This record gives sequence, structure tokens and C-alpha cells, in this order.
Amino acid sequence: MHERAGAPAGAQDLIDVDELLAAYFDVVPDPSVTAQRVVFGTSGHRGSALSASFNEAHIAAISAAIAEYRAAQGITGPLFIGADTHALSAPAQQTAIEVLLAAGVRVLAPAGEGDAAFVPTPALSHAILRHNRDLAADDPARADGIVVTPSHNPPRDGGFKYNPPHGGPADGDATGWIAARANELLEAGTEIPRASAQAAEGVERFDFLSAYVDTIGEAIDLEAIRTAKVPLAVHPLGGASVAYWEAIRDRLDIDLTVLGPGVDPRWEFMHLDWDGKIRMDPSSAHVMSTVDAFRGPFAIITGNDADADRHGIVTADGLMNPNHYLAVAIDYLLAHRPDWSAQAGIGKTLVSSGIIDRVVAAHGRELLEVPVGFKWFVPGLADGSVVFGGEESAGASFLCFDGSAWSTDKDGILLALLAAEILAVTGQSPSERYRELTEKFGEPAYARIDAAATPEQKARLGALAPQDVTDTELAGDRITAILTEAPGNGAPIGGLKVQTEHAWFAARPSGTEDVMKIYAESFRGADHLAEVQAAAQALVGRVLEG
Repeated sequence: MHERAGAPAGAQDLIDVDELLAAYFDVVPDPSVTAQRVVFGTSGHRGSALSASFNEAHIAAISAAIAEYRAAQGITGPLFIGADTHALSAPAQQTAIEVLLAAGVRVLAPAGEGDAAFVPTPALSHAILRHNRDLAADDPARADGIVVTPSHNPPRDGGFKYNPPHGGPADGDATGWIAARANELLEAGTEIPRASAQAAEGVERFDFLSAYVDTIGEAIDLEAIRTAKVPLAVHPLGGASVAYWEAIRDRLDIDLTVLGPGVDPRWEFMHLDWDGKIRMDPSSAHVMSTVDAFRGPFAIITGNDADADRHGIVTADGLMNPNHYLAVAIDYLLAHRPDWSAQAGIGKTLVSSGIIDRVVAAHGRELLEVPVGFKWFVPGLADGSVVFGGEESAGASFLCFDGSAWSTDKDGILLALLAAEILAVTGQSPSERYRELTEKFGEPAYARIDAAATPEQKARLGALAPQDVTDTELAGDRITAILTEAPGNGAPIGGLKVQTEHAWFAARPSGTEDVMKIYAESFRGADHLAEVQAAAQALVGRVLEG
């Protein structure tokens, strides 16, 4: 934990935007250096222009590869493109538009100006789904999309993500092909054709904001929120949702206060995360201390990250643990969405809390437990066989009232509005609802540790097999399962999960940062959780050394 975690950012923490933008254009990556190649993690390619890992050459190559990929897939419909508020997002979006136009792709770029020109990830997913909903799965007219965002990453970073016609994150087959082709183009050093800046200026425009805001009532009970006059505040944390929340307030007549100074590519107003960095993670208590000064008059304050695919829920009891809110959301939705299929399941990542398992079982639903990565929920959300998919890192989405898909990517705006609906309909805040769940199902103690890890250590962790673990006990309890594949779909988890009757831990390498994440939970209290964490670290250390 950094000594300044939770403190307001100072001048020494701020990026030099001009230096960063200059590096985007001037620095030429060397594809013979591993750290400077195109790599798609769980949420697209990420890096920084300052470290030669997110530069104009990368984006041109990735965009050209996407144009080739969609052509090979028979996709001739429009490609939606949008970007968040990170400084590198705007130039990367411009590069992509120029390359895609030159490749003959019909591009639909944001129609808005100012803050309305930014596009949250869920708005792009929603646009793709609405365009494709009446088209056959093999119709060439299907649309796909690109969202330029590193999500909650620090201001120096950039990110680039491809969403195929299903509207959600691309799977490993797609991203693997795109990354390999992009690296081929980088290695060849050939100049990639680009449309002129004038031609790019005339690109077709699409009103993402209206398409999203004007239909949100298909998934959220807005009338209940209006009638109850829930005093709701939202802090977009300087991200792409600023104009969206303003439109929700003004167009939908919601008692809503939008907090914060708006968009600032340096994020000068933020409080520092656990490691002393500026990071727009609304699930972090250190980051969300940014909203502490506003808590008084509001029943609920929510937050979103830079591309609004994550949510943070603050009640009178403080910031909710993301797992707690997921359990509450699932319990509430299964009781208040009568038109959802009774046979449809609930999706969770295998590092999410065990209380979710107990809530789902109590409702008589099937649990789909998958590896980390929202892409695993996409097929189910698209065809209605999964009504809710949620990650422990405060990312989730769910179906419309009629059981149709709303978004197949994480939607922090949707989950924030759901918190207001829960309070409006039940008269209880989400944290009050969670206390009731613990009285019924037990109270788990849960924590995640982020520890520095080298690329070599991350690679070893991701390649473990169950037989690599020879321990038979964990924190005094007999080990009942050792998993390297998810029980819901048999997919590799890219790490390790060890379970006992009362507790579990999971260790996995981060897909975007040089850290190892160790998740742990115990239904026997905080002291036992500490024992589980210590035992987990020791076990992982022994396995990696071996």
C-alpha cells in the first residue's frame, strides 16, 4: 500500500499531456522487443506512448488487421467507433478512422460535440446490438465496433478494443488473429494506406447518446425512480459518461446530481489508488474517497470509470464491495423481472463471492461459473440463456425486461441506475439489502491482494496444472477442489483456484499490468480469511518455485 493511497493527487502525479501526445506520433515501436508488440489481454490492447507500447504505428496496424479480419468473416456492415476521455484515445480514434476508411470500411463515428463526443463502452455495445437484432447471424450487413479505451487505467495509458457483431468483447480466436496480423504489419514496416484528414472529417456520424439514453427504460424501471424521488448523485470520474448522465437527468426527469469537474485528461481532481497512481476505478475505496465530500444529502452516490463499463455504489454505509452489490442485484432482479426465462442462468466469474452461489441456488437458477473476462458471458447474454453476467471487478450487465439483450459488454451506467431502482422499489438501500442476505446465507469475508509479478512469474502462474499443487489442507481445512479450468464451461482460468468447505482462494496474472492478483474468501470470518491469504501466498510461492 502506497503511503499516499487515498490522498488527493498532486502536481507530481499529473501527466504532461503534450509530451504524451507527441510520443504517440513520434515514437516508433520496435516489434522485436516483446513489450512493444501488439498484445490483446482480457480487454484489448493496452499500453502507453511513453513506453512505445501504444503509438500511431500500433493503432494503424491493428486497424488494418481488423479491416482484414471483418472482411474474412464476411462482415460488410458499418463499424461503430467511439473513444473515452484518456488523452491518447482521440488521436488513436482518428488514426483508426483514417485506416478503416482507406480499407473501404463504412465507419460510424460519434455525432456529438464536446463531452457528448465521448462514447462509453456499453453505448457502443448497445448500438451494435440494435443494428444487428433483426439480422441473421450470417448476414453480411451485420455491424461490429471498436472502442478506444484503457478503461480504468492511469491517464498515461491508451487502449483499443474490438467488439464483433455480438456486441461484446472479442474472443481469443479473433484477438489472437488480429494481434498476430498487426505484428506482421509492424515487422514488415510497410506504410499502411490512410484516408486524408479531410476525408476522415466527413465520416458518417451516429448519435450514440440518444440511442442509449432514449431506450434505457427498456431495462430499468425509470417510473419507480421518478415516483420515489430517490436523491441520487453520480460522479463520472471524468469519464465518457459525463454527457450521458446529464442527458439521463434532463431527458428522463430523474432527480439526479452530476458531480465532479467534468472531463480532465490529467484527472487532477482524483484521489490516488492503492499504489499511489491515478486510476479511475470506482470499485476502489481509495479512488472513491474522491466522492466523500459529497455524501451528505444523497441516498446513493454512484461512480463510473473512464469508459463507464464499471460501477461503484456508495450508500450511507460507505462504498459497497462489488461482490456484495452483485449478490444484491441478482437477488433483486430475479424477483422483479417476471418475463425473464425461468430456465436462463446467472453468470459469475470464478473469483466472485460464494454468496452469489447461495443466492442463485435459493432462486432455483443455474450458475454459470467462468474464467475472468466478460467475453465468457457474451453468448448467453446475446441469446437470452444468461439473464445476468457479473465480474468481481464491478462489471456487469443484464437483459431488458422482455428478456432481450441490452448490452453484451459491461455496463456501469445500467448497474448504477439499478441501485436507484432497488431503493425506489424496496425502500432499502443496496447495502441494507446485503445485510439481509448475510443473515440468510452467512457473511463472507473477501479480499483481493495485488502483488508485483514479473512476466516470467505471470507466465508460470498461467500455465499451472492441478497436479502442481500437492497440499491437502488450506488454513486448517481439507482442500476439496483444485481448479485450473472453470466449472461452468471448462475453459482454462489462466491461474489456480483452491477450495475448501468454508473458504477458497484464486491466483491469476493480470492481463494488463505486471501484477499477480490473489483473491480469497472465508465464511468463517476475517481472522480465518487472513489465514487463508497467508496460506495462499505460501502455496503459490511454493508452486511457482517448483
